Amino acid sequence: MTIATSFPPHGRLMSKLTAIGPYLREKKSQPQKFFFDCLSSCINADKEPELREFWGWWLVMTATDSGYQYEYDFGRFNAAGEWASGKLPAKHKEAVLKTLVDFYAKLTPFIIDECELTLVPAATLTQTPLTKLSAH
Repeated sequence: MTIATSFPPHGRLMSKLTAIGPYLREKKSQPQKFFFDCLSSCINADKEPELREFWGWWLVMTATDSGYQYEYDFGRFNAAGEWASGKLPAKHKEAVLKTLVDFYAKLTPFIIDECELTLVPAATLTQTPLTKLSAH
């Protein structure tokens, strides 16, 4: 016998996910897919705010039959407001990883405990699964 997974209404999910932190990009999200990102470490603080670039991460969480799967990557958020994948420079790596691990630590109890859904790495994930990053 299969038990149907019950997802909270999209509006409730959006408000709860927004409350987790300044990460959810509502305009890049859809009912079955959520886009999160974090501008973790400024590259050029001496420039005007609208011209600054950042190192950070983005994560896409997509609905499955039993919950969500996620993929994430690291890179540079440029002055045009676009992400470009890239290897984090050593001096920015710790700050970027900390914000990702902190976000995952807030996301997990909401999805798994409160919503009673799964949260697993996507089969196409090219980075380390977040459960392994969080253990460090």
